[in-house]
Amino acid sequence: FMNQLTYGLLLITVLLILFSQFFLPMILRLYVSRLFISKL
Repeated sequence: FMNQLTYGLLLITVLLILFSQFFLPMILRLYVSRLFISKL
């Protein structure tokens, strides 16, 4: 059980790192461009 928990945490950590590396900049770019468009 403890091993499964550790592997789960490791997987979640890796997924979070991948998410913050790839998806976060994309989302931020979309958000900023939307703000920019709405201000014009």
